[in-house]
Amino acid sequence: MVELERLAEEIRERLIQDVAKTGGHIGPNLGVVELTIAMHYVFDTPRDSFVFDVSHQSYVHKLLTGREDRFDTIRQPGGLNGFMLRTESEHDSFGAGHAGTALSAALGMAVARDMSGGSEKVVALCGDAAFTNGISFEALNNIAQTKQMLVILNDNEWSIDKNVGAIAEYFHKIATNPTYVSLHDRATGLLQKIGGKAALHIAKKAEEAAKGIVGRGMIFEEFGLEYYGPVDGHNLSALIETFKFLKTQNKPVVLHALTQKGRGFQPAMEQQKKFHGLGAFDPETGATKPAAQKTYSEIFAESLTKLADTNDKVVAITAAMPNGTALDLFRPHHPTRYFDVGIAEEHAVLFAAGMATKGYRPFCAIYSTFLQRAFDQIVHDVALQELPVVFCMDRGGLSGDDGPTHHGLFDISYLRGVPNLIHMSPKDEDELQDMMYTALQHDGPSAIRYPRGTGPGAVIKAKPVALEIGRAEVLQDGSDVVIFALGNMVAEGQRLAKMLAAEGQSVALVNARFAKPLDADCVSRYARRSGVVVTMEDHVLAGGFGSVVLECLSAEEIETPVVRVGWPDQFIEHGKPEALREKYGVTAEAALRRVRPHLKRAVGV
Repeated sequence: MVELERLAEEIRERLIQDVAKTGGHIGPNLGVVELTIAMHYVFDTPRDSFVFDVSHQSYVHKLLTGREDRFDTIRQPGGLNGFMLRTESEHDSFGAGHAGTALSAALGMAVARDMSGGSEKVVALCGDAAFTNGISFEALNNIAQTKQMLVILNDNEWSIDKNVGAIAEYFHKIATNPTYVSLHDRATGLLQKIGGKAALHIAKKAEEAAKGIVGRGMIFEEFGLEYYGPVDGHNLSALIETFKFLKTQNKPVVLHALTQKGRGFQPAMEQQKKFHGLGAFDPETGATKPAAQKTYSEIFAESLTKLADTNDKVVAITAAMPNGTALDLFRPHHPTRYFDVGIAEEHAVLFAAGMATKGYRPFCAIYSTFLQRAFDQIVHDVALQELPVVFCMDRGGLSGDDGPTHHGLFDISYLRGVPNLIHMSPKDEDELQDMMYTALQHDGPSAIRYPRGTGPGAVIKAKPVALEIGRAEVLQDGSDVVIFALGNMVAEGQRLAKMLAAEGQSVALVNARFAKPLDADCVSRYARRSGVVVTMEDHVLAGGFGSVVLECLSAEEIETPVVRVGWPDQFIEHGKPEALREKYGVTAEAALRRVRPHLKRAVGV
């Protein structure tokens, strides 16, 4: 046991030193060191399957499964992924990046094993925040049908921010009830002294006696899982003995483990929200470089605060992402109009719809890829009823180091076919403020996508202005080439325009602003007089903004050639945005190479 404890110390040191250079989810991984070591000590991957919910806490698992020599490449171009990835290792049984998926996936594996007559074990490690997600409860509703499945409830009371709602309160009630904890501690002491099934049997009896103190029945046992715990998630010997016993159980069981996020690194324990996931930091002090300018997320939160200052019907809604969306900056100013519903995007959208029916103006701040989970609610409950809900899609576009589970490259495609909904994308921070104000004035649903990180640093007006819906902004006139750029690609459009001008071309540059409704008059007018049309977007080409332009030209029977610049029909790996854009041709230079042949044909060369 001494050697395992030394291993835990070494792993913590390795996590701190390497993640300090690469950035990543340091807090969650420091909290599961002992849990992961004990899992690997008792179970045998890849024969046994480990399913990590979200899987941002799988760094220790990667270190223990043959990837130690490459760990310093995590989240780096060509290096290890920051989440579980099936193509990376046979030990990664299920890839993930969104919360709430582990129970359903693990149940599917367990049922498939039972149908095939297998005997391998299935273990799902889930953070307590994952149980605020509806998918987890849908899985719990079916979980009793399997023969063996171990669910580890990793209870640290945090997701990214402090967990909220009745589920968090329920877990807290179990973990802090004095009588329950006293009985559990005695049982744990006995377990460590004598070990074996007899001690676990006594521990189980003690826990059963305490269940009546906690409340009427245990929620997990009502769903058909045998409950054990809470256990100290940093006590290696107790974890190993418990896992050995639970491994013999031919039924679904849940082990409630109490852990400390950021354990072993004082800055991470003191600033759990900051150290959930961050860039490079000082491994001694935890200090990070101060931001040179405000991010789009921060501009969004400040703009929403201003809107709420003058309109008491403005409310802010987040699905457990107050820090990621920067709504933690809004919360102190309007605490009664701020709502964190937990990791429950579907509920967030329906909740917003309900508020909208009573005259409120909800702004739902949800990452672009996370909003995918609420597509039905957007269509059926918001758009169909023409309710004025504003979807503020953070991480709209490439999300860099987090990879394909977080790249917001699909929202134009999945939203533009929805009737009654407008879709906007700002070229800079000031235009984001204007679009939010425009959405507030609009009597129907709207969506605004904006990228991760900082913008060009535009000066923000004291007061926002309402934009004319469906009207593009002509930044410069021209007659040989017209460039329609959307959102943060306007900057690349400006670079392309300068390159073409240097080659003697007359170039029109248009800030599209709206993916829906498209400014069809502007598109048609410039396409008829230009030799080539260029569209530029930080989105997949399939069904994206360029497709909208093509549909417009087809309807108008305009045959001007179109060069579309955007992401290909594939999932894009993690990496530095600049390098990925160069690799996949989402740059002004790549666009220039593709435009030139059309220019030659246009002048008869």
